[in-house]
Amino acid sequence: MNLKDLLSPFYVWQRAFEKPYTSMRPIEERPGSPSYRGFHINVADTCVGCGCCHTICQNDAIDMVPVEKYSGNKGDSGLRPRFDYGRCCWCALCVDMCTAGSLRLSNEYIWTSREPADFMFVAGVEEKHWQDNELGYRREKTYHLYPPRRIEMEMLSPDESIEGFDEVVKGYDVEQAKKEADRCIECGMCVATCPAHMDVPDYIKSIRDGDYDEGLRLMYRTNPFPATCGRICTRRCESVCPVGLQGDSIAIRWLKRHIVDQVDAKDYARILNDNIEENGKQVAVIGAGPGGLSAAYYLRKKGYEVSVYEAQDKAGGMLRYGVPGYRLPDSGLDKDINYIVSLGVEIRNNTRIGTDISFESLLNDYDAVFLSTGLSVPSSMRINGEDHPRVLSGLQVLADAASGRDPGIGNKVAVIGGGNVAMDASRVSRRLGADVTILYRRRISDMPADIEEIHEAQEEACTIVTQAIPVEIMDAPDEKQVIIKWGEAEMVQDPKGGRPRPVLQEDRMHEDTYDCIISAIGQGSNLDYLSKEVQEQLAIEWGRFTPGEYQHTSLEKVFVGGDVANRTADAISAIEDGHHAARGIDRFLRPEMYTELDQEIS
Repeated sequence: MNLKDLLSPFYVWQRAFEKPYTSMRPIEERPGSPSYRGFHINVADTCVGCGCCHTICQNDAIDMVPVEKYSGNKGDSGLRPRFDYGRCCWCALCVDMCTAGSLRLSNEYIWTSREPADFMFVAGVEEKHWQDNELGYRREKTYHLYPPRRIEMEMLSPDESIEGFDEVVKGYDVEQAKKEADRCIECGMCVATCPAHMDVPDYIKSIRDGDYDEGLRLMYRTNPFPATCGRICTRRCESVCPVGLQGDSIAIRWLKRHIVDQVDAKDYARILNDNIEENGKQVAVIGAGPGGLSAAYYLRKKGYEVSVYEAQDKAGGMLRYGVPGYRLPDSGLDKDINYIVSLGVEIRNNTRIGTDISFESLLNDYDAVFLSTGLSVPSSMRINGEDHPRVLSGLQVLADAASGRDPGIGNKVAVIGGGNVAMDASRVSRRLGADVTILYRRRISDMPADIEEIHEAQEEACTIVTQAIPVEIMDAPDEKQVIIKWGEAEMVQDPKGGRPRPVLQEDRMHEDTYDCIISAIGQGSNLDYLSKEVQEQLAIEWGRFTPGEYQHTSLEKVFVGGDVANRTADAISAIEDGHHAARGIDRFLRPEMYTELDQEIS
C-alpha cells in the first residue's frame, strides 16, 4: 500500500463540511435548440379534450382531467391533458397526434422544484414559465398520423341525377370503407353528441375487422333505423369529430350505411337474435314514423304486444313521404321497417285516429299509448295571397312525388325557404323538368339545410337568391301562373348578440312570374285527433307536447315523442325519443322489474 492510498480517506473528510456543488438552478443557462423537445404547451381554448394524446402515449404520462371552464361546450369534452413528468420521455407523439393542433413542445428544459407533485400539471390551465416560449417542436402542418381527407365515394353527376330519382350517393365499397374507418381515432366525442348515443367507434372498428355482423348488432342497440340514418341522418356526430378540426371529419353516416349494405335482410334474425318473452301487456303507438316505430321495436323486444296506427297507406312517416328517393330509396327504409314488423309489431295503415277510431278507445283498450304524429301542417308565410291556387306546400309536392303522382308544378318554380324540405322540393322540381329559383330571407351560411343538400341543389342548377323576403302573392294574367312580390333585405346585427336579422328594404322590390310557388318554410303539428278535454290535460306549447321524464305526460297512460315533442325535429332525435319512451313505458307498467338502485332501464 502506498502513501496515497493511506491518505485518501482523510481527503474525503476534508471536504465533508464544504457547500455542495449542486444548486436549484445552474449559474449559466444554455437555451435548447430551436426545435428542441422541451416542456409541453397546450392552448387550452383550442383544445377540445378528445384524449388522443392520452391514447397514443405509450408511457401513460398523460391523463385527461375535467376543467370546469370548458364543461358543457359543444364539441368539447370538458377535459384537458395532465402531464406526468415522472413518466414522460418527450417522444412528441402526443404533439403529432393532436387533432386540434393545440399541443406543442417548448424548447425549455430547465425546471426545478422541491415538490414532486409539481411535475404533474395541466398544460395550458396551470401557468408555467415556458408558456410563452415560441421555440420548440411543432408538428409540420402537412404531416398527419392519419389521413386528413375523406375517402371519396362514387356519386351520380348532376346531369345524371336530375334525370330521375336514383340514389345519388352510391356508398363505399369494402376497401374504401376500411380506409375511411382507419381514419377514426376512437376518441368517442361522437357518442356524447349523438342523440341516440350510438357506439360509433366500436361499429367503425367492426368495419376495420371485417365483422359486419357485430357492426349491425352494435347499431341496433340504440337505433333500429341504421339503413335510414346511414343516408339521411343530420350527423351531429360528425360536427364534433376532432379529425375535422384540421381536415375532414370521419364519414360516420356513410360508414353506418356501409355496414347495413353488407348484410342481407334475411340474415337479420340470425345476427340480432331478438328472443322475445311475452309479458301480456299491450301498447298502442300513434304514428308510424321513426319515433313511433323506434318505440314499437324496443317495446316489442321487452315482450309487449304493439299496435301502430298510421293514417297513410304505408309506414315511414316523413321518411317515406318527405324524403325523396334520390336521398332515401324505399329499399333502405323498407329494410329497417320490415325487420321491426318481423318481430310481431302490427302496423294498421289507413287508420286515422279521431276519425276511424277514437283516442279515448285506445286509452281504454291498451295499457299505454305513445304519440308520435310528427309535423304535417305547413307553416304560413303570413303574406297576402298565400292561399292562391298556384301556391303549393313543399310537403305536398314531396308526398306527391313519393307516391308517383304529378304535383302539377309547371316549368318555372319558385321555392320559399332554406331548410331541407326547401332543398328537397327544389331538387324534386328539377327532376320533374322545372327551372327552379330558391328565395331565402337570410344568407346561404344561415340556411338550416344540410350543407351537402345546398351544394347539390346548386350543382343541379337550382338558383339561390338570398336576402329575399316575400311580400305578396298576386294573380298573373295567365291563370296557370302566379306573381310573387318580394323585397331585398339588409342583414342587421342583433344588439343583444344574436344572429343578424334581415330587414326589408322598401325601395328594392321585385315582381316575378312563375308557374307555381312552393312554400317550404317549416311545418307544425295537427292535434285535431285529440279532443279538447284531452288537449287541456296535456302540456302543449306552440303546438308541441312538453313531456316529462321518460317522455311521460300528465295523462297517466300517455307518452309522447318525435317531432311533435322534440324541437330538434330530425329523425335521429325522434328515434331516441322512441327508445327513451319505451324505457319509460316499461318502467311505468312493470315497476317490479326495477329496484331503487336500478336507475338505468335495460
